[in-house]
Amino acid sequence: MSPERPTSPARPTLVATDVDGTLINEDELVSARTREVVHAVVESGTPFLLATGRPPRWISPVVESLGYAPLAVCANGAVVYDSYADRVLSAATLSVEALIELSGLALSVLPGAGLAAERVGESAHDAATPQFVSSPDYEHAWLNPDNTEMSEDDVLAVPAVKLLIRRPGMTSTAMYDALAPHVGSLADMTYSTENGLIELSAPGITKASGLVAAAKQFGFDLSGLVAFGDMPNDIPMLAMADLGVAMGNAHPEAKAAADEVTETNSQHGVAKVLERWWS
Repeated sequence: MSPERPTSPARPTLVATDVDGTLINEDELVSARTREVVHAVVESGTPFLLATGRPPRWISPVVESLGYAPLAVCANGAVVYDSYADRVLSAATLSVEALIELSGLALSVLPGAGLAAERVGESAHDAATPQFVSSPDYEHAWLNPDNTEMSEDDVLAVPAVKLLIRRPGMTSTAMYDALAPHVGSLADMTYSTENGLIELSAPGITKASGLVAAAKQFGFDLSGLVAFGDMPNDIPMLAMADLGVAMGNAHPEAKAAADEVTETNSQHGVAKVLERWWS
């Protein structure tokens, strides 16, 4: 946590929150208390955005639990998605050449790793675009029923918003530390779980850059941004916010990057901060 950065007493001009481990609880639901204050934020005219590692196709359960369809910065900042209209508004991708180079580096540094790629179409469930593709040796870090398995060459044959490297038996931190010196500026690298999964995006693409892109497109005021998160992929967003808030259950690096630490995601941590202005 950074004590030298004072928190703003003014009502935020923009609210952005991570989803998993932050907005939703351990049952993967938005609590009634959190839902109530989010609706108060929206009704006051203050924009409320999701900023998540999730792809657009995994936003609908959050919308249902939230009772509101927000603009969403998805895939760690690579995609701006309108969940109300079900439209992908913009996407920053890794080129085929970059995917091939990065996968070669990853497989040489982490033998036995599997590869997967996240793609997007024009909507969350664009049937014309297989959206999550993986090589036969990729072991999923969580249930993913909409996966399309294909050869490693085919996984890398189409530009993607994320390249995922999965190495069971390693922590994500250990994978990151091993890969970082080799990846350098070729991609933006992060992780949202410690379960042996690294996520690579185009250089400079983070949740912070995604929020900047959304703000430019819609005229949002970033000067009074309050942002919530819990993992290293949230750090750029927490660091750029006027008030960056880490959850009580957050990764130590996320807590160190934040201005303050709230309660856990299962203790209404997001709501307890937002109720300072909306109650």
